[in-house]
Amino acid sequence: MASSSSWVRMVTAQTPTNIAVIKYWGKRDETLILPVNDSISVTLDPSHLCTTTTVAVSPAFDHDRMWLNGKEISLSGGRYQNCLREIRARACDVDDKERGVKIAKKDWEKLHIHIASYNNFPTAAGLASSAAGFACLVFALAKLMNANEDNSKLSAIARQGSGSACRSLFGGFVKWIMGKAEDGSDSLAVQLADEKHWEELVIIIAVVSSRQKETSSTSGMRESVETSLLLKHRAEAIVPKRIIQMEEAIRDCDFKTFTQLTCADSNQFHAVCLDTHPPIFYMNDTSHRIISLVEKWNRSEETPQVAYTFDAGPNAVLIARDTKAAAQLLRKLLFYFPPNPDTDLNSFVLGDKSIIKGAGIEEMKDVEALTLPPEIKDAQRFKGDVSYFICTRLGRGPVLLSDGSQALLDPETGLPK
Repeated sequence: MASSSSWVRMVTAQTPTNIAVIKYWGKRDETLILPVNDSISVTLDPSHLCTTTTVAVSPAFDHDRMWLNGKEISLSGGRYQNCLREIRARACDVDDKERGVKIAKKDWEKLHIHIASYNNFPTAAGLASSAAGFACLVFALAKLMNANEDNSKLSAIARQGSGSACRSLFGGFVKWIMGKAEDGSDSLAVQLADEKHWEELVIIIAVVSSRQKETSSTSGMRESVETSLLLKHRAEAIVPKRIIQMEEAIRDCDFKTFTQLTCADSNQFHAVCLDTHPPIFYMNDTSHRIISLVEKWNRSEETPQVAYTFDAGPNAVLIARDTKAAAQLLRKLLFYFPPNPDTDLNSFVLGDKSIIKGAGIEEMKDVEALTLPPEIKDAQRFKGDVSYFICTRLGRGPVLLSDGSQALLDPETGLPK
């Protein structure tokens, strides 16, 4: 190890979030976070939804510390400790010539880590913030400690922080294989197709609420496993067939089948939540209105235009077949769920601005001029019921950020900037 105690070695990474189209709900092992079924997800463009994490090591640090969105949090929880332990066990020699730092493999057990993490989207509101967070933590630590593992092996470590995190180690379409081994060594993520494979798809997220959910995913899953007979039937009889069908739909870019499976699996997941004792309510009236809007539109067309899926929260993730369908969808959403009068349109529709431009919406008067979609009979509008929309696409997996200005920790002190 370098003799001076003043050095700080630092790595910054950025990792996307992901949304499951075949859901993970229920664990067969709570400690190792082993699921009761396989799942499949789409990775979202990190330009719009991501976690950025900076990890630093220095002999001057006297204990491990972490800051999430600017606030210091405890690292004593088992999930953080599992990830730190697993990466430290795989750490290798580091020779950082740029900073004149050498770290021997045996030294990593004695060195302490500082971690700063920032989500550019709401935490714990059903937008998979923990998935992006733990994936980014594990990826960044692996780079810091020169751990010689591929992303699939890293996904098995990220899984021990948050189950869905394993799927954020890849871009495009990702499958989390449940595995059979008791130690969880074969429960990991693999990429089914990259983000370029089906790049016509456009994703619009309706953020109905950014509040922390009443029932966390962890406790909700535990209660479902203990009390829901539907969950057992789903895991054993339904999901294995859906996984095969979804893999084929993705391979063939078959949007009709993709939509049928995505919507059905989302609805069944929420049916499992209702079948849990006591029942869990993640969706609300606005969520249900969005489902109704999409279902009526899809039925009025020769082929489905949009798939919907909801994770453990009320926010809708809507996957449009192409940019034309996305523009039509956004117009329908803005008709039914316009912003409050004092809202800035630019902060109401976030992300990929080409989508709102394609919809012909440039200012608030364009929203006010929208007409009732022909497939809908009810002209009632629900002003303010959606907090904001995010327009995005499929995205890549995790990357290192070499630009020092994007680091969240000071390179001299290792403390938050």
